[in-house]
Amino acid sequence: MRKVGIVLALALVLALMLPTAVYGQGSNGPKEKWCSGTKIVFFPGGPAGGVFAVNVYNGAVQAASDLGADVEYVWSDWDPQKMIQQFSEAMAMNPDGIAIMGHPGEDAFEPLVDEAIAKGIIVTSQNTTLPRIEEKYKGVGFGYVGQELYQTGYNLGKEAVKRAGLKEGDRAMVWGLLSQPTRGLRTQGVIDAFKEAGLEVDYLEIDAATNADPPAGIPTFVAYVSSHPDVKIVVTDHGGLTATLQSYLEAAGKGPDDIYGAGFDLSPATVQAIRSGYTDLVIDQQQWLQGYLPILQICLTKHFAFSGLHIDTGGGFASADNIDVLAPLVEAVIR
Repeated sequence: MRKVGIVLALALVLALMLPTAVYGQGSNGPKEKWCSGTKIVFFPGGPAGGVFAVNVYNGAVQAASDLGADVEYVWSDWDPQKMIQQFSEAMAMNPDGIAIMGHPGEDAFEPLVDEAIAKGIIVTSQNTTLPRIEEKYKGVGFGYVGQELYQTGYNLGKEAVKRAGLKEGDRAMVWGLLSQPTRGLRTQGVIDAFKEAGLEVDYLEIDAATNADPPAGIPTFVAYVSSHPDVKIVVTDHGGLTATLQSYLEAAGKGPDDIYGAGFDLSPATVQAIRSGYTDLVIDQQQWLQGYLPILQICLTKHFAFSGLHIDTGGGFASADNIDVLAPLVEAVIR
């Protein structure tokens, strides 16, 4: 958390002060913001106004306001196929830069990113790593802002085992996205931590309907719990599903102390669920930064030829112990 705070502070200093240092703009200098005229297409990831995606969007909007960039937002419903199609459409607009969610994976994205870079379009990524593409193009501004996927999942699983007091042979359910090549690494991390602890792990893939609209998963959850009454812990590897965890448990007839609930990403609903005891542990990947910093990345590369920055935002846990500190920021849609 401290490392990310330092990085953000330095980024904001760069955003506000660097043009003055380079160009000597004083009180009588140009009034235009230093990234004005830069056209960017930005992918917040999910549905417009959806949990998690709205925080990413708010960070990008703030960056556009601070820097003066001209940003167009493209909503994808967390659908990898839609992201690929939308990237092709974004390229056709010939912007200065495109900030993508990496969910479709490297094999799907790499030829399109090759084409975009060849056209002189800066590309950078957020939320889901594309390490091969990042290595290939970091010198021309391909950076990354987000969690380190596998490690974040592993850390949550290991911490949940400890806090829940789980023991070998206990049953765990992980509801995730293993089918997505890179995004699924976070789910795999949770599963590996549970298996390392000797838990019996049941895996459920999040279907397309639930991925786009988490309440659609209520029948799936109720059916699972009904057929596995001994389940001790449930992990929802999706911000929207984590925000819906209390509704899932209530629909299954479970109280706040019946099943240990863990997941990813804060939201107003998740804050309430933590306070009421239905959700016990959440990793906060500070998604507002995943909006702000990619806009800054493209502006820095466009105007000052900075290479890609790699920033890990996924280090902190939220629980009943610290939720009162975080809640005002969540309500402001910053955390």
